[in-house]
Amino acid sequence: MSAFIERLERSWARSDSLLCVGLDPEIERFPQHIAAHASPIFQFNKAIIDATADLACAFKPQFAHYAAYEAEDQLQRTVEYIHTAYPDVPVILDAKRGDVGNTAERYAIEAFERYEADAVTVNPYLGADSLEPFLKRADRGVIVLCRTSNSGARDLQDLPVGDGGRRLYHVVAELAARQWNTRGNCLLVVGATYPKELAQVRALVGTMPLLVPGVGAQGGDVAAAVRNGQTTAGTGLIVNSSRGILYASRGEDFAVAARTAAETLRAQINAHRSQAAR
Repeated sequence: MSAFIERLERSWARSDSLLCVGLDPEIERFPQHIAAHASPIFQFNKAIIDATADLACAFKPQFAHYAAYEAEDQLQRTVEYIHTAYPDVPVILDAKRGDVGNTAERYAIEAFERYEADAVTVNPYLGADSLEPFLKRADRGVIVLCRTSNSGARDLQDLPVGDGGRRLYHVVAELAARQWNTRGNCLLVVGATYPKELAQVRALVGTMPLLVPGVGAQGGDVAAAVRNGQTTAGTGLIVNSSRGILYASRGEDFAVAARTAAETLRAQINAHRSQAAR
């Protein structure tokens, strides 16, 4: 088991939570007094982090939401703040990187050294050699896109492969479980919007942790996602919510509203968890 998975398991236990708070800043939706700040993204994130850290098993900043504002420095400050103020909460950089050779090496350096993320999301479309620069960082988590939450996921991920009803996302799950996870640091992304597929992936990968986007604003059913994706121990999931928590209010009470939304979602998740480890 990798250091990242051990950290994640401790975080599940510490927070009694499978909830991941996505940090996807949109300055246009910030309260006016935050948007006017010299570093609005960092100030907004800091308030959200402080309000929800005890309720979250992880935080997940989404890279494009910083790069679009030329705010990579505020992303770095955000990750540094989490590591300093809440060192028990892992940080997942949602960057969906995928390339070959030296370029993949550079992306791994970016994620794990420049931004100091504890885990990063990656795209497996280019195959095993494109993942190896990430996977060889045995102390970090590598979260591979498998069955994503968007409607267009069907275009490629559901393509039949061979006989027996196997789909492309089944192949990704099998490769992750049988070949890519030699260091015990591989995870998969499977959307809450497809609970049947979530159950199929769980059956293929055993106890491998799954990052589950798609609840909240995307409309995924919390109960179905937890029932179909959890392990027998009642863990195994990192259930992400971004907009539903971040923008629960656009007023000066935004952090309080974010905490209330996070508490509500954590309670909904926990209501459907197995009691084996709780």
